Amino acid sequence: MNRECVFCRIIRGEVPARIVLRDHACIAFLDHRPLAPGHLLAMPLTHVTDLGDLPDDLVSPLFGNVKLLSRALDVGLDAEGVFLAINVRISQSVPHLHVHVVPRRQKDGLFSQKLLWKRVPYPDEESAAAIQDRIRRAIDVIQRG
Repeated sequence: MNRECVFCRIIRGEVPARIVLRDHACIAFLDHRPLAPGHLLAMPLTHVTDLGDLPDDLVSPLFGNVKLLSRALDVGLDAEGVFLAINVRISQSVPHLHVHVVPRRQKDGLFSQKLLWKRVPYPDEESAAAIQDRIRRAIDVIQRG
């Protein structure tokens, strides 16, 4: 782990985050500046700078969880679709590999004609907590089959 990386600090519990999933290899939590309610960041627990540095043995755990999270947004938030994104160096605000998992709806305005992301903050802590809980419950439902 990197002592100064904010995501490593979240993983170590030094910085609060609204965690929806954590297992032996990965963690996922609500983005604190969401593009839409339910916008998640999924990443390996190991500090990996970008996708090119991801060890082969972490590919399946990370992207298996991304798949699970995508389904959880469908089940828990009634998303009409999901947008996935990974920045590699350019526009990577934190140099720790992370996958954006963003719920989508028709005409949600996520992309303008210039393909800029429009941030939509949570109105309050209770709203963020409610979204966090809905996603966690959906993960439980999906994992139980």
